[in-house]
Amino acid sequence: MEERQALMSFAALSQETRLAVVRTLVVAGPDGMAAGAIAEKMGVSPSNISFHLKELERAGLIAQRRESRSIVYSADYEALSGLVTFLMHECCAGHPRVLGQAEAEAACCSGETREENKHA
Repeated sequence: MEERQALMSFAALSQETRLAVVRTLVVAGPDGMAAGAIAEKMGVSPSNISFHLKELERAGLIAQRRESRSIVYSADYEALSGLVTFLMHECCAGHPRVLGQAEAEAACCSGETREENKHA
C-alpha cells in the first residue's frame, strides 16, 4: 500500500461513525449490507450514512454493488489487510516487539497458539 492511500484510509477511519461502519461490514462478511440496513444499525439518517459510505469507498476500504433496487456495501478485506500491513511494516519498521504482539493477536483470533503460528 502506498503512503498516500494509507493516509486516506486512516483519515476515513478517524471518524466514529465510519469506524463503526467498517466494523459492522467486516462482521457482516462478504455478503455485506444494504445502505438502509447500515443506517438503521448505526442509528443515523440515510443521507448521513450515504456521506460516510462515500468517504469509506473513496478511501478504498469498502466496495458497493447494486442488488435489485438496493446498494449493498461490503468491507474490502484486501484493502484493510494492506492497511494493517502498512502500519506494521512501514510505520513500526517491522519492530519485533510490535510484530510479535500482532502475531499473537492474529493467532488468538484464528484459534492458533503463538507457537503454532511460528511453525506455520
